[in-house]
Amino acid sequence: MSDKPNAIIPARAETLGVLRLIGRGELLLMLEGDADGYGTRWTLGGQQVQPAIARYLMDGGYLAEIARSELGVRRLTLSAAGKTLRDNGLRWWASLSLREKLEVIVLG
Repeated sequence: MSDKPNAIIPARAETLGVLRLIGRGELLLMLEGDADGYGTRWTLGGQQVQPAIARYLMDGGYLAEIARSELGVRRLTLSAAGKTLRDNGLRWWASLSLREKLEVIVLG
């Protein structure tokens, strides 16, 4: 699913679900915590996104900030690299058998 060799993607099925939602126009909201990142929260469609997934997408350059609210909430969407990752992920998912999909969902 990754365009970077040997990249470890956290919770691959859930990460792909997040990419799908952002690709459909949902915005990932980043509510910043302390300067060191502790306490930072990410939400998508009112649901919290796992920090490991959000951090993977942020650190990989797959997200781009489009706006910041008066309260400091960052509104994020897919970058060009994020769209490529999503497209590659969707092709990868479609290539899996039902058994392989279940393994990815259960085992990560």
